[in-house]
Amino acid sequence: MQQHENLFLFLALLPFVSFLYSSVGHGGASGYLALMSLFSFAPETMKPTALLLNLFVAGISFYYYYKGGFFNLRLFLPFAVTSVPLAFIGGSIELEASVYKKILALLLVFAILKMLHVFGKESDVIKRLKLWQGFIIGGIIGLLSGLIGIGGGIILTPIILLLHWGKMKEAAAVSALFIWVNSASGLVGQLNSGIILEKGVFVMVGVALFGGIIGGYLGSKKFNNKKLRYLLACVLIIACFKLIFT
Repeated sequence: MQQHENLFLFLALLPFVSFLYSSVGHGGASGYLALMSLFSFAPETMKPTALLLNLFVAGISFYYYYKGGFFNLRLFLPFAVTSVPLAFIGGSIELEASVYKKILALLLVFAILKMLHVFGKESDVIKRLKLWQGFIIGGIIGLLSGLIGIGGGIILTPIILLLHWGKMKEAAAVSALFIWVNSASGLVGQLNSGIILEKGVFVMVGVALFGGIIGGYLGSKKFNNKKLRYLLACVLIIACFKLIFT
């Protein structure tokens, strides 16, 4: 694991991030990337680390939402068909550091708006997702996921809610598995391109899992804590400015 003066503080904050994200069916990659940027991790370390953390936390989150009966396979498949291969392609591509940081900053804005509930609210009227819509949206999010090192749930969830394709917890369940398959595909693409995971990253996995297990369980049981979400939004805002201006 890369050495940092404040490594213990980083590890203390990590389960807080995984807790909040898993409570809404997300793996937390945008949060992990934001946190790593605040602690000055190298971009080449950030991407595979976030994808690996996603695999474990999103997997736990999906388990709880699936167990709660919220998963909709028909809604999931059209997105996954195109997202998985494109996430692999995206994971195989290495962006120049400054470009990577600017794109990540834009995605964090999306994450901030989602955390603050600016968009993506539930509707009583549910519309049927058309295959071509799922293919296009899934493909775009998949490619972006591989390029940046996220699972794409922070984008997919509000889209599902905005276009009335599912309820809140249904969107969370679909997004959790969507994040998992994209993260796996993107990570394989990373490893295929020659990236090697540091052994110390598995310490981070264990720490993140602690928060993810609690968040996934409480989130599937109607947990909601606005103050914690606002606090996370503040962290994302700080990270966003750091990425843009450094």
